[in-house]
Amino acid sequence: MVEKLIDQIGGETVLRALVERFYDIVEGTETGAQIVKLHNRGHGMSHARIEQFNFLSGFMGGRNYYLEKYGHMDVKVMHEHVPITQQDAENWLSCMDQALAELQLSGAHIERLRRVFRRVALLLINSSAERGENLSGKAGARQTSQTKELN
Repeated sequence: MVEKLIDQIGGETVLRALVERFYDIVEGTETGAQIVKLHNRGHGMSHARIEQFNFLSGFMGGRNYYLEKYGHMDVKVMHEHVPITQQDAENWLSCMDQALAELQLSGAHIERLRRVFRRVALLLINSSAERGENLSGKAGARQTSQTKELN
């Protein structure tokens, strides 16, 4: 039996530490400033910390807290109301890379996770701030297909 990614990283305790460190970086750096603004247009940063953990738990093969709460794991639906630019996606990835590095999470499973995060982040781009146009007609990304690669 293949060990689930959540177990490979150290379980929910390490995942919670990752999410907390990620949002500390987001809230404390210029790289994360626009991400904070986007979250503050919605439910805020405290909510984001909770739901990021809930989502990533299921995403990494653990308990499906987000699915249990909302009935889906569709990242496009979760973010469709948020104008996400290429730069926003890159900034999110940069903050997550920093959090992974600071928690000394490494190995083939983490590199695979980084690739999946990159693919999902780029699929969520739905806006171009420079042109002011909505690009929501792009092909959707369903969480279930991304999770298969992780677990």
